[in-house]
Amino acid sequence: MTLLAQTLFAHAATPLLRFEGQNAVPKKAAAILAGSILLALCSWISVPMIPVPMTMQTYGVLLLGVLLGWRMAGASVLLYLGEALAGLPVLANGAFGLKPFLGPTAGYLAAFPVAAMLVGWCVERGWARHVVGAFAVMLAAHAVIFAGGLGWLATFTGLEKAIAVGLIPFLAGTVIKSALVVATGIAFARAKGRHR
Repeated sequence: MTLLAQTLFAHAATPLLRFEGQNAVPKKAAAILAGSILLALCSWISVPMIPVPMTMQTYGVLLLGVLLGWRMAGASVLLYLGEALAGLPVLANGAFGLKPFLGPTAGYLAAFPVAAMLVGWCVERGWARHVVGAFAVMLAAHAVIFAGGLGWLATFTGLEKAIAVGLIPFLAGTVIKSALVVATGIAFARAKGRHR
């Protein structure tokens, strides 16, 4: 196993993207906006399921934590949710407005910034530096999303049905997307290392 396969990040306890120096503030603002656009693109990759569609949103949410750290990732996800509230069709299946924030999937949306911040927080402490640790962090962040999502969904369907329709069908995808975030992080770190 190569060093880059063993170590996800080139530097311990830092997100993959760091903004320092004179132009740090506009660069951070641009990265936060770009992150919200990434989430919109991920949300449009969707497999229709009822009542919760399967999308790449959680991949994007977790990847932002890896790339940006907890503060900027949280800001980017909050901006994304604000864009949806403002009427931009950025949610799964092009949804927007207040309705998704009151419907069965609202708990998942509310948990997105928490999950992104959890990943970023763990990255900044070096807990996701190695592949196994990184994968565990991604699974923990998905668990946060499911906890928020199922807690709210259960008020519509009851807990047993919420688990049946809002968790079980997504378990395999959760493992795959968690592994994909780790693989993307490794590829990004490798590309970044080549351009130093």
